[in-house]
Amino acid sequence: MSSADTVEIHEFQAEVARLLNMMVRSVYSETEIFLRELISNASDACDRLRYEALTRPELIDGDPEFRITVTADKAARTITLADNGIGMNRDDLIANLGTIARSGTAAFLDQLSGDTRKDVSLIGQFGVGFYSAFMVADRVDVVSRKAGEEDTWRWSSDGQGAYTLEPAERAERGTTITLHVREGEEEYLEAARLRHIVATYSDHIAFPIHLAEAKDGEVTEEQSVNKGSALWTRPKGEITDEQYTAFYRHAGHAFDEPALTLHYKAEGTIEYAALLFVPEQRPMDLFDPARKPRVKLYVKRVFITDDTENLIPGYLRFLRGVVDSEDLPLNISREMLQNNPVVARMRKAITGRVVAALEAKAKEDAEGFEKVWESFGPVIKEGIYEDGERRDALLGIARFRSTHGDGWTSLADYVGRMKDGQEAIYYVSAPDLAAAKRSPHLEGFTSRGVEVLLLTDPVDDFWLSMVPEFEGKAFKSVTRGGADLSRLGGDAADKEAAAPEGQTAALVAALKEALGEAVKDVRTTDRLTGSAVCLVADEGDMDINLQRLLKQHDQLNFEALRILEVNPGHPLIKALAARAEQDGALDALRDPALLLLDQARILEGELPSDPAGFARRLAELMAKGLHG
Repeated sequence: MSSADTVEIHEFQAEVARLLNMMVRSVYSETEIFLRELISNASDACDRLRYEALTRPELIDGDPEFRITVTADKAARTITLADNGIGMNRDDLIANLGTIARSGTAAFLDQLSGDTRKDVSLIGQFGVGFYSAFMVADRVDVVSRKAGEEDTWRWSSDGQGAYTLEPAERAERGTTITLHVREGEEEYLEAARLRHIVATYSDHIAFPIHLAEAKDGEVTEEQSVNKGSALWTRPKGEITDEQYTAFYRHAGHAFDEPALTLHYKAEGTIEYAALLFVPEQRPMDLFDPARKPRVKLYVKRVFITDDTENLIPGYLRFLRGVVDSEDLPLNISREMLQNNPVVARMRKAITGRVVAALEAKAKEDAEGFEKVWESFGPVIKEGIYEDGERRDALLGIARFRSTHGDGWTSLADYVGRMKDGQEAIYYVSAPDLAAAKRSPHLEGFTSRGVEVLLLTDPVDDFWLSMVPEFEGKAFKSVTRGGADLSRLGGDAADKEAAAPEGQTAALVAALKEALGEAVKDVRTTDRLTGSAVCLVADEGDMDINLQRLLKQHDQLNFEALRILEVNPGHPLIKALAARAEQDGALDALRDPALLLLDQARILEGELPSDPAGFARRLAELMAKGLHG
């Protein structure tokens, strides 16, 4: 470590360097959001100190009133934003300004397209906050002293790949950020412009925001430029859609519009106010394995935590906004929240209100709800697996792709379209929609006009294990061996065009002998119309896609044998069946049998069990065909 009088030079984390390079080198159409982000961070810093001061009141001795001050200096070409919040020490500056620790970094950076108008919207989705300063500044200086500590530190960078860190003269508690405004961004040195930005994005901030101008080294009288009242405490009738949107963008560090706004006050046994939003676009950390919600918890307008996994279930982690309790003690610790009965009752009530709001959205605005489902359906379906109390409601709003058309369908709509004699809700699971549509298992159902749900989310295989039926109709995978198509009408294959039963029986016997323990069984099927073969799971065995998922995540150390089904009407099977009754059939059919099995595996999206052997056998077969 360097001595106290030495300037430390640090390289940015690789992800930060890429991000800053994008910001510094690009010209954005919405650069004004830098001020919103910095004010949001300053507000969070004040919130955190106010919480810490509940148990350590000495932290705010001599300066108990929190505030945020924005100062523009045209002559110096600087914008300064100062707060008297929690502040940062040396380690905090490195952790908060030198790295991006939040999950989803790779996904965020991978989506950068080079199209600046599209990329800037991703900044808000990811919530990069402080780094947005480099959109308007060619150098940023940060001076900060953490509450309760003596040392003050200065952080400085031009956003070109490195930053410096050094001790500074003792300053007041909190953080002061100075932006050295780059050429072409002079509009942000105008007080009127800054006032407009604050009014647009930050009017709801609960701490007073003061605006000042510096002239000839003198700072003019500061003026308060925000209402400074917690938006969620105000009656809904007094709040405009624009104010809701501005608060959502502040709370979620987002650019999109809220797809659904839920604002209410609960009174009675427990009292709390909630202002919650369903985004239009997926947050970058939606599929983070930690599954942490991002709703903020307040107690009597005092910020407590944004780690609210005890308050919001994981399957609603896409929600943004605040919950403000009147019943929790102000000095409640984050650890105490886990077992607090009031939190448990609030969680139940909030979850019920959100699910009810989603149900209402589905009924009143089908098109709008489908957009919500497009973004968050894979997460909401986790609730079908986890939340037994609301399982029926979640099944009711669940939407699926199916063979009926390109749009979404509900389970109720599916049941309403079922054919006479159909007793099950059929589905196929696959890694993606294209793979599901290509599945050979659909052929027999499609030829009979039987609708099949196309399930492509990993969670589908898990919630199905908890839900045996819907409205009395059992869920049944089309990859199960016992799927009985005969009672659904029609024939998948033209029996007159199929190989004679004697030849087919001989072929099945030869395939069983050739494949041995590589398969559980070999049999003919009426589920295929265009494919020669397919693999199916026996009735009591694990579904093929679920087995694949578990193996990919090292949750399964064995592979259940599958049944190979052959289509007796397929030209290839008929040709092989004719060969099965001739002398030396077993030796002649050994390689074709292995090729059929590998073909079936490829149709399931899997590799041949022996890729080298598969390539050799295929080459030999092609050579024979080419030589007649």
